[in-house]
Amino acid sequence: MAIRKSSISGIPFGNTDSRPASPSIGQTYFNGTLGCLEIYTSNGWMIPDAAPQPPTSLVATNVGTSRAYNNGSASIAFNLPTTGGLASSYTITSSPGSYTVSGSSSPLIVTGLQSSTSYTYTATATNNYGTSSASSASSSVTATSVPQAPTIGTATATGATGSVSLTFTAGNTGGTSITNYKYSTDGTTYTAFSPAQTTSPLAISGLTNNTSQTISLKSVNSNGDSIASSVSNSVTPIDLAMTGGTASSSGSYRYNTFTSTSNLVVSQTKSVDILVVAGGGGGGGGDAGNAGGGGAGGLVYHSSQSLSPGTYAVTVGAGGSGGLTQFRGGTGGNSQFGSLTSADGGGGGGTLQYQGSSSGGCGGGGGQIGSGSAGTQGYGGGNGGGYSGGGGGGMASAGLAPSGGDYPAGGTGGQGLSTYSSWGSATSTGQNVSGTYYYAGGGGGSNHGASGSSTNNVGGNGGGGRGAFSSTIAVAGTANTGGGGGGGNSVASPLTGGAGGSGIVIVRYLA
Repeated sequence: MAIRKSSISGIPFGNTDSRPASPSIGQTYFNGTLGCLEIYTSNGWMIPDAAPQPPTSLVATNVGTSRAYNNGSASIAFNLPTTGGLASSYTITSSPGSYTVSGSSSPLIVTGLQSSTSYTYTATATNNYGTSSASSASSSVTATSVPQAPTIGTATATGATGSVSLTFTAGNTGGTSITNYKYSTDGTTYTAFSPAQTTSPLAISGLTNNTSQTISLKSVNSNGDSIASSVSNSVTPIDLAMTGGTASSSGSYRYNTFTSTSNLVVSQTKSVDILVVAGGGGGGGGDAGNAGGGGAGGLVYHSSQSLSPGTYAVTVGAGGSGGLTQFRGGTGGNSQFGSLTSADGGGGGGTLQYQGSSSGGCGGGGGQIGSGSAGTQGYGGGNGGGYSGGGGGGMASAGLAPSGGDYPAGGTGGQGLSTYSSWGSATSTGQNVSGTYYYAGGGGGSNHGASGSSTNNVGGNGGGGRGAFSSTIAVAGTANTGGGGGGGNSVASPLTGGAGGSGIVIVRYLA
């Protein structure tokens, strides 16, 4: 049909198929098929005096980059309606949450979305004649954002130069995995871990030594950084001049404690104090009579030694083995720091009459009718007597002989040296006796099981083994104190004496 013009208005008219082939924006046409006036727009022919139809083909895309936690966003693209009235605006609504945004073109950006939450979206179109029904929903899309701030835990100096261990509890991921953390000591400049760290505790290095500081954290994911956590407790990283053994600090001193043979590596010249304790001697083995306690390992103290940068060998002596039936206890191993004087291992406790006690840093106690031995660096052991063994010597006092009747309690081991109690407390080594730390106590001698005392005979404070009685097995000297082992008796099975406690080497210096 040929296009004709209205005689009244001059507007072209005809059926739908007769619309102008190449209309211009704003051109009008009276459509007889539809029975209404149409206007040509960028969306095609639209009815100017009717409510619009809803948009179609909604596609939602998450936009999480740099979005604050729980303020996610999504871009909603849609096709404009090609029928109905010409829309002047469009509105996007989320489900759940009913977050909305309006605008005049596609796409539109919805904000305020909750992180890690899945949303679908619908759209409506509006003009002066009304609002369309809602469109079909888009596919669901999870909103993401930067992570939630972590919850700060406890910062602890690790003993390594400028290093701190920091615990934390991770917050919500923001919908995408946390890939790293950043830390700050001033609350302004944040440093990312390299390589990345994502689990608690975090190992932080390169901090300012000997300076109290607090630390805050930020979580990192592909969208960016969280807000900062609160600050940690104050922590002071340590500037270690040396490494090796177990590093610790107490008061104004730093300690390197060795409980096994190793090396001390010195990086700064320092004046140090060195405590060297040898392994304790083993208690003698029991048989027809009772055995003596092992002597404590010798203790040597080196004050104000200047150590230059380098590597220093540290030898820690093992405790002597407990004597088997009728055999003397083994001598403890020597301990030594570098080329300095070594501490001598403790002497073994003697047996009834088969093997006598031996000397060492402190002497072993004599068996039932034997004599105690002298100490080379400490006190000697006590003599046996009256069916009981003598106590091993300690660094503070000699081992005692049994006393009182034919079946006396075994001789008490010599006392350990309390001079270095603060060292023991600072390094959590040594045996705690009534709140005090001691090193190098002698082992107790055993008493006759059939008629003797009904209680174990204790060794010297700080590591002495106890003598055995009845069916009780002899007690070993405490590890890393140089304590002597208790003597074996004539009844317990096995009759083996208690092993000596291993030695220890401690180096300390002023921070």
